[in-house]
Amino acid sequence: MPAPAARVTALLLAAGAGRRYGGPKALARTEGDTEAWVVRSARVLLDGGCGDVLVVTGAEAGRVERVLGQASGMPQVATTFCGTWEQGMGESLRAGLMSLVARGRTVPLVAVVHLVDLPDVGAEVVARLLAQGGTRPSTLARAAYQGTPGHPVALGQEHWQQVLGGSRGDAGARTYLRRARPALVECGDLAGGRDVDEPEETT
Repeated sequence: MPAPAARVTALLLAAGAGRRYGGPKALARTEGDTEAWVVRSARVLLDGGCGDVLVVTGAEAGRVERVLGQASGMPQVATTFCGTWEQGMGESLRAGLMSLVARGRTVPLVAVVHLVDLPDVGAEVVARLLAQGGTRPSTLARAAYQGTPGHPVALGQEHWQQVLGGSRGDAGARTYLRRARPALVECGDLAGGRDVDEPEETT
């Protein structure tokens, strides 16, 4: 796995209640796996080259934080609570980016935005995204699967204000990305990139 990139922080959105799934997907486990998706996703992001991970929590935040705290070998993982998580994923993205902005002099150059319910996306996808998309403030790239844009998305610092301006309710970065046209990094040979909505899809 690649060495951690300087000032690249992963923003893991894990606040949803997972109503269709039957519970928060952050706490779900793939059959035969001992780690919850939130732990697995954080490991994938670190192993893929992110220097640290900020997990945005919401539904059952206390349980999610406990699960992360009990995981071994991940001191680079922190959490931030989104008080408006029930309004949609855009609120989680906004809360996460605002937390990164508040770091002041240590604000990262790039935020790698990822979703907790993509259990087949591995570290190789993250590594390829960073290698081909770059780690500059101007970076704007996203993983694609057989040509279809997906996650993770690498957002250089120069794009954050525009993304924040449109992140309300269930509207995240979609509108800005459609307009700004990020570089697509094909990863269909590494993963499917499909989010899981039903428990049956994990077996």
